[in-house]
Amino acid sequence: MKQSILSKDGVSYVVPFILITSCFALWGFANDITNPMVKAFSKIFRMSATDGALVQVAFYGGYFAMAFPAAIFIRRFSYKAGVLVGLGLYALGAFLFYPAKMTGDYYPFLLAYFILTCGLSFLETSSNPYVLSMGTEETATRRLNLAQSFNPMGSLLGMFVAMNFIQAKLNPLDTASRTQLSESEFEAVKEYDLSVLIGPYLVIGLVILVMFLVILFWRMPKNGDKNHAINFIPTLRRIFSLPHYREGVIAQFFYVGVQIMCWTFIIQYGTRVFMAEGMAEQQAEVLSQQYNIVAMVIFCCSRFICTFLLRYINTGRLLMLLAIAGGVLTVGVIFLQDRMGLYCLVGVSACMSLMFPTIYGIALTGLGDDAKFGAAGLIMSILGGSVLPPLQASIIDRGTVIGMPAVNVSFVLPFICFVVIAIYGLRTWRRSMSGTE
Repeated sequence: MKQSILSKDGVSYVVPFILITSCFALWGFANDITNPMVKAFSKIFRMSATDGALVQVAFYGGYFAMAFPAAIFIRRFSYKAGVLVGLGLYALGAFLFYPAKMTGDYYPFLLAYFILTCGLSFLETSSNPYVLSMGTEETATRRLNLAQSFNPMGSLLGMFVAMNFIQAKLNPLDTASRTQLSESEFEAVKEYDLSVLIGPYLVIGLVILVMFLVILFWRMPKNGDKNHAINFIPTLRRIFSLPHYREGVIAQFFYVGVQIMCWTFIIQYGTRVFMAEGMAEQQAEVLSQQYNIVAMVIFCCSRFICTFLLRYINTGRLLMLLAIAGGVLTVGVIFLQDRMGLYCLVGVSACMSLMFPTIYGIALTGLGDDAKFGAAGLIMSILGGSVLPPLQASIIDRGTVIGMPAVNVSFVLPFICFVVIAIYGLRTWRRSMSGTE
């Protein structure tokens, strides 16, 4: 009889798996309600795309700053404790949107995002290896892919809320008209828009508190919680000496960068395409977000399909093939200046679906209890979502580059990311064929 991927040594992990998997959806929501906020904050505060992209710097900077402190905390205490701290910081960051709105300034929102994502860093550093531990090592990558399949469901909800409860409800004045407002008119519009923006964040803060209480009082497994010794430097030397881990951290940096760039700047890309067709700016932004939601639906469906394909296709080989396909579609995004380019950008999401959990699973293979620090290194690589989007935004702000729309040219950066991921997939495939790690 075939063993369940959610059991080990006769112990079933179904309920703990469901509870932890719900956290995957919760951080998916946070990620994808935030991506459209780059454009929203740029309009509300009359800023450039580069200044608006500071949202992503704060957001993914929190992941980077807290990853190893989270790992040390989890090593000292437990995966469950790490999840609870993560949920607590997530809720705190969400609730801080209210005092940020009261100040009327941009930077308090960045602080709220930073605290919120310190919580997400704890959550991801805890939840990913926790899921890997809920069964045999042979089924670990499939189990993580299954858990990660629920992440885009939260992402879809985040996109839907951003489109219908923030973007569609903001004052319809376009960017050009806002520059003509008097100071008092600008403050009135800004006050209204910020009131609209913070509502969903306050609601999700309440949802997170409920989740915190459920996990607090549920009996959770103590997998991997037996060794509490913190040998930080020796552990880092040990895990970074492994090629599949070291290269995995690099590949994950570029994967997170390409994901955030494609899902953030699809708004700018689509808005340019639709305005060129004669559409008003706000209408173009909302329609672009609808395309983003379609991309996430494709991403979600592709995740389940790819999880199934992993039963039959070598993990590294499938990763390489998807990265090559993503690179080809990105070429279309760069050189096609009408809706066909937008269709290519939507299609890229099908190629990205497998990448995060697969790179994660490959990198942590064979690490045992070192997976706690290994997970932290991989979460720190989420810094790619903080570093690369501002670089892309700085290209977009140029307007035109070599006679082409700058937003099209900016997708050279995602293309480079796919090249790096394809190389990691190829090297992983070769290692598996030769039987080395």
